[in-house]
Amino acid sequence: MQTRSKMLRRAFRTAFPYTIPIFAGFWFLGITYGIYMNVSGFSFWYPMLMSITIFAGSIEFVTVNMLLGAFNPLQAFVMTLMINARHLFYGISMLDKFRGTGWKKVYLIFGMCDESFSINYTADIPENVDRGWFMFFVTLLNHFYWFSGATLGGIFGSLIHFNAEGLDFVMTAMFVVIFMEQWLKEKNHTSSILGLGISLLCLIAFGADNFIIPAMLALLVVLTLMRRPLEKEGEVQ
Repeated sequence: MQTRSKMLRRAFRTAFPYTIPIFAGFWFLGITYGIYMNVSGFSFWYPMLMSITIFAGSIEFVTVNMLLGAFNPLQAFVMTLMINARHLFYGISMLDKFRGTGWKKVYLIFGMCDESFSINYTADIPENVDRGWFMFFVTLLNHFYWFSGATLGGIFGSLIHFNAEGLDFVMTAMFVVIFMEQWLKEKNHTSSILGLGISLLCLIAFGADNFIIPAMLALLVVLTLMRRPLEKEGEVQ
């Protein structure tokens, strides 16, 4: 029991520093989301329960308009699928990493947001830290940050008045930092350059509102075809 307790504490202590930047971004956006729900006429129970059960920031903001509009479950399903379709590719990328994690795999799949995926996929986990518990705590902490921010925003939304314009750029800035950190770790930047180039081409071809899924598909095909050369260079684990 003591050994297991030490293992859990070690995994938590290792995971927590990775999530500190996520905490800052999630609290800002979570509180903003809670305030948005409040001013739209919803009790704090709505953002609190939605942040626990949905845990997808983009679709949670969109859900506000869905709840205020006419009941249309098919539209809600299609819109949710389109907005979060990128998680299909995240899941494929994490097949090997989630293998052998036991019951934790269910929560890891449910709680896989962009930020948790970025950390769990790129983090250098020490050999003396259990990989499954590390990923579990990363996911749990990020989930808690969003839940607590959304709940506080819903509770105190009527008391807080500020201009939230531009707050959504916090997450963009965070992803830039994660990318730069990964760039510095790489010995060869082929995959990173491919990601930037393909994304830029898809952005030009499909526009800002529709480029994500084509970019993901193109990246999946190109990186699959180049998997062997990249493995030889030590970029793919």
